[in-house]
Amino acid sequence: MPGGEGRRTVTVWLMKDSASPDFLHRFTEAFERDNSHLRLDIRIQQWSGIGQKVQRALDDDSGTGPDVIEVGNTQVPQYVEDDRLLDLTLESALHWGSRDWLPGLAEPGQLMSHQYGIPWYAANRVVIYRKDLFAKAGITSPPRTHDEWLTATERLNSGGNQGIYLAGQDWYTLAGFIWEEGGGLADDGDSDGAGWRGSLDTPAALRGMDFYRRLQALGDGPTGADEEHPPQAGVFAKGRVAQIIALPGLARTVVQQNPGLQGKLGFFPVPGKVAGRPGAVFIGGSDLVVPNNTRDQDGAVAVVAALTGARWDTELARAMNYVPNKRSLARHVAGEDGVAAMAAGAARGRATPATPQWGAVEEDNPIKQYMTRVLTGADPATEARKASRRITAVLNRLD
Repeated sequence: MPGGEGRRTVTVWLMKDSASPDFLHRFTEAFERDNSHLRLDIRIQQWSGIGQKVQRALDDDSGTGPDVIEVGNTQVPQYVEDDRLLDLTLESALHWGSRDWLPGLAEPGQLMSHQYGIPWYAANRVVIYRKDLFAKAGITSPPRTHDEWLTATERLNSGGNQGIYLAGQDWYTLAGFIWEEGGGLADDGDSDGAGWRGSLDTPAALRGMDFYRRLQALGDGPTGADEEHPPQAGVFAKGRVAQIIALPGLARTVVQQNPGLQGKLGFFPVPGKVAGRPGAVFIGGSDLVVPNNTRDQDGAVAVVAALTGARWDTELARAMNYVPNKRSLARHVAGEDGVAAMAAGAARGRATPATPQWGAVEEDNPIKQYMTRVLTGADPATEARKASRRITAVLNRLD
């Protein structure tokens, strides 16, 4: 058998920088000690081109492919098609505590109430703010509601400072505002069997866009670009911005570019409509899947169980500043302010629509175009209908 000494080899594909070498070394030692009949072969993959590589592996019946694969949580739907992933519903319900998983990680891994993608770790946006500018403006605590946030940001938007730097095409942030209002980016049409359709033109979605417009106006973010053009860390580092919405790890980049901001940055969850409940946010992260063509189903399931179980999931979150896969584990990362803010928001995290075609929507993203048009004065309802029609066409392959 491969691996020598009668051990079976389980091949695991993990993505670059998802876990540190030290974590992987410790996990491998412990797993092989607890599973003396198995040997781990962990192979690190690059994100560039990974979609096509995974597709080829799922279609390969040579017996030489991976047994466990890390995939982005929103990528799972494109791999579920054609019965290419192992159905892990039973294990999830009986042994892995699926009821406690973060919905934004778990739901994209489902199809027709069957679980294929197993949540591993999460990350989501928070508000990174200048504690000194808040204090100077007389703001003694972070805002807890949309109304408080607008009031505080308006006060901060003075004296040559931007209240917030929010690029006009930051559609992930817009998605959170839409979800907070009870809307969505697209609807699967379950009630009438009409198929997927864009839903930016619903009253709830329009309310989310209106809040985005009001907040974005309290700074000088470009209306025709996203948060990477220019990179918002560089804008924040110049010292005249009170807030940005980003992953908390971006604060390190800001301080590297402007050491004078060391100790001046704080974090709070994106506020929601009511106090005591953070706002909905887009949640990214990774799930683990098992190909149906695995050579060792039992070994693959054992690896998934260990990596996503409480012990190693918590250790990974601590080591990499992630959010653990379960709401009940959030307390284990409460000691780091940025991660604690992220974990609080993750409880209300959502993912993009669970359809294999969503990636095609993002390629020529009509949501970005819609946002720019609204922010430059176009009628929101008219532009929302146009964008929704475009999303509907792509999701149903009508274009």
